[in-house]
Amino acid sequence: MEPSSTEGGAEEKAIKNHPTSPPHKVIRKHGQELEEEQEELAEHQPLEQEDLNFERWKRRPVPERTLHQKIADLKTYLWNAETKEFMGRSGKSWSLILLFYAALYAFLAAMFGGCLFCLMWSISPYHPTYNDRVMPPGMTMAPHLEGHEIAFNASDRKSWKKYARSMDEFLRPYNDGAQDRKNIRCTHDAYFMQDDLEESAERKACQFKRSWLGDCSGLQDPHYGYSQGRPCILLRMNRILGYLPGQGKPINVTCAVKKGPAETLGEIQFFPRSIFDLKYYPYYGKLRHVNYSSPVVAVRFAGVQYDTHIQVQCKLNGKGIINDSQTDRYLGSVTFSLEVGA
Repeated sequence: MEPSSTEGGAEEKAIKNHPTSPPHKVIRKHGQELEEEQEELAEHQPLEQEDLNFERWKRRPVPERTLHQKIADLKTYLWNAETKEFMGRSGKSWSLILLFYAALYAFLAAMFGGCLFCLMWSISPYHPTYNDRVMPPGMTMAPHLEGHEIAFNASDRKSWKKYARSMDEFLRPYNDGAQDRKNIRCTHDAYFMQDDLEESAERKACQFKRSWLGDCSGLQDPHYGYSQGRPCILLRMNRILGYLPGQGKPINVTCAVKKGPAETLGEIQFFPRSIFDLKYYPYYGKLRHVNYSSPVVAVRFAGVQYDTHIQVQCKLNGKGIINDSQTDRYLGSVTFSLEVGA
């Protein structure tokens, strides 16, 4: 017999009242969410008394070692007989480290040597590679002064002896015998150009003899006038490689009172002349101009007023010369004080 319609309707009603269970994946998902919620609740739960006991988490103090134990550990560190290690490394490890550092420092030394070789190969020992601007020359004097002051009494030998000794040392290379042996006698009044020679060839230098300085040479008067109250000074222009002073005309030297009345300085004498001759220029450097002697102008103050403090300034004068610099007192001039007592 076929089932009745009433039975079939009852079964459908029962299915509607009791739906089927969700899939397995959905159940797992709900279970995972439930576990996460339980973990979050556990994190917010108050700590137990045992967890608040921080003493149990403190690091236990290490017992102090005796001196004997420290020495034993040090010996073991230096040489471990069991592992055959020296300072914690085996022989192979030490060999590799030494090999690495030997190769590293050998490479650095080779690189430094190569750079130095390239630098020395690219520059000339005789003249600068780049010389865009030549500074104007300065001027130096003898005697060399302490405090830029010449003060003495003509009758007191001890007061001026140091000045005479300084002049002797300054003029020693200008002795006539040394100039005759090393340098040539030049008669022309023009630049002594020697650029046509090879770069490394030695250049000739013109003579400048000590005897040309007359009363300030120290030959006739070994006291250079200091014992007579008529002192001498020596002026020399600084050497500049390749410099041609004056643009074809000699550089002139003048001396005068810088502050105060001009008559206190009296008569001024220059030896051999008050100019720097052009024949001593240009200067080719220490390696090529081996025997070069810079020209000197000697100045004698023959009529200095006694017991008077005089501020004296000697200047270079000529084209391209700067003698009024506010920052460099030796650029083109020298300034000193002069006081002569009887």
